[in-house]
Amino acid sequence: MNGGLLVAGTTSDAGKSVVTAGICRWLVRRGVKVAPFKAQNMSLNSFVTREGAEIGRAQAMQAQAARVEPSALMNPVLLKPGGDRSSQVVLMGRPVGEMSARGYHGGRQEALLGTVTDCLEQLRGTYDAVICEGAGSPAEINLRRTDIVNMGIARAARFPVLVVGDIDRGGVFASFFGTTALLSPGGYLVNKFRGDVSLLEPGLDMLLGLTGRRTFGVLPYAHGLGIDEEDGLRVSMRGAVRESVVAPPHGEDVLRVAVCAVPLMSNFTDVDALAAEPGVVVRFVDRAEELVDADLVIVPGTRGTVKALAWLRERGLADALLRRAAEGRPVLGICGGFQVLGEHIEDDVESRAGRVEGLGLLPVRVRFGREKVLARPVGTALGEPVEGYEIHHGVAEVSGGEPFLDGCRVGSVWGTHWHGSLESDAFRRAFLTEVARAAGRRFAAAPDTSFGALREEQLDRLGDLIEEHADTDALWRLIETGAPEGLPFVPPGAPPAPALASGTSGRPAPDGRGFAGTGRESADVTVTEEAP
Repeated sequence: MNGGLLVAGTTSDAGKSVVTAGICRWLVRRGVKVAPFKAQNMSLNSFVTREGAEIGRAQAMQAQAARVEPSALMNPVLLKPGGDRSSQVVLMGRPVGEMSARGYHGGRQEALLGTVTDCLEQLRGTYDAVICEGAGSPAEINLRRTDIVNMGIARAARFPVLVVGDIDRGGVFASFFGTTALLSPGGYLVNKFRGDVSLLEPGLDMLLGLTGRRTFGVLPYAHGLGIDEEDGLRVSMRGAVRESVVAPPHGEDVLRVAVCAVPLMSNFTDVDALAAEPGVVVRFVDRAEELVDADLVIVPGTRGTVKALAWLRERGLADALLRRAAEGRPVLGICGGFQVLGEHIEDDVESRAGRVEGLGLLPVRVRFGREKVLARPVGTALGEPVEGYEIHHGVAEVSGGEPFLDGCRVGSVWGTHWHGSLESDAFRRAFLTEVARAAGRRFAAAPDTSFGALREEQLDRLGDLIEEHADTDALWRLIETGAPEGLPFVPPGAPPAPALASGTSGRPAPDGRGFAGTGRESADVTVTEEAP
């Protein structure tokens, strides 16, 4: 078998990442060797593979759903926003420079199509099926000429297209019909439905009559899905724990964690493991008064360290952090947040601001280098084994304090470049014990919380959603053999698309309706932040 599918969405946040992960978990449970793929991703939440490549966190999560090791092949192009109009371009896991949206769409993006199709062909040569995730909405016809992530890659790979619509937002039928009028997908999947499915069925029948395309399933609204986010301010595991009735605090007190929602916040998934702990309450904050009752304040990673530092000062959060440190109340800085807590920053790379004074809470001096540090470190801290991953341009010179991972600790202030360290269960429990002691809380970490097991349970829930609420026989045929022949064209349709490379297969993209459409497909590779 050499099958595949592109999961597109009527909008950003329609549920493409969730559905892609769910299909991967469903397939691997039935014995199919499957891999995820997203040609181009835009996210500040990224991950480092074992070979030292940077990819989107969502693709790493989808690889876990497929029970395979994440690889740069699964996300060859990653865009990391540095502002409203520019992004760092990461190609095959390595940064290749900053580029404006106009520059990217003006030619650079189209030039990457060969790399993207080559990666997809390598995956197809190794796996039985490849489940691709699109980006944003596929119907942005203004961007169709340089598409490499939605219908462009579907045409090149001859993959059928499944369009996901979020019915919880409303307007799903209009979105499905409008998308079909601009493109020509193979079918639909309704996501986040609440209520009696029988009430929806007349609309699905009408949609079939209007477009000739069937709906492959109606997924119910599922609370507390713990998956790694692309962007946004949702904490996946926190939702799962907050809605749980079987995980009360293990000790007498809860522990309140406030995360400073700094600009260009990256890898906020670091706090998911804290939120998975019974009795730990995590919230994002942007005002100084919100730190008053917090037992632990976290300054997270950011793509703009100097900008984040200025933001903390403007909002009075910097002064609140200084007061906390003077009172011996816990503060943790991670990556860019660690750099902010140091004595000064010399940045001629990211912000080009030169020397900037930090908060001075840790004896650390940071100099930004042009080469990005990408690593998967392993070590010991607080007497427990711990592992993580590093993604940063800033190089820290630590000149004092107690050693803490790659950084240091002074009193109740900790700092490290390591992302993901709190996913190490024994280390997380030891750290929370230290925090509770410093905060004067009678909090006790549960002795048996396994973040890895919780994540596996959530991925199984995604697989269950597909298995129980989708027509899996029809979905399997779609993946294995493509869309049915003779799907009707829905006018008016988009203007004819320019010819696109067809990858390494050497075959031109067909002009019929058997795989993705009529040759009139649209495209979307937006340089705007996108949530799954």
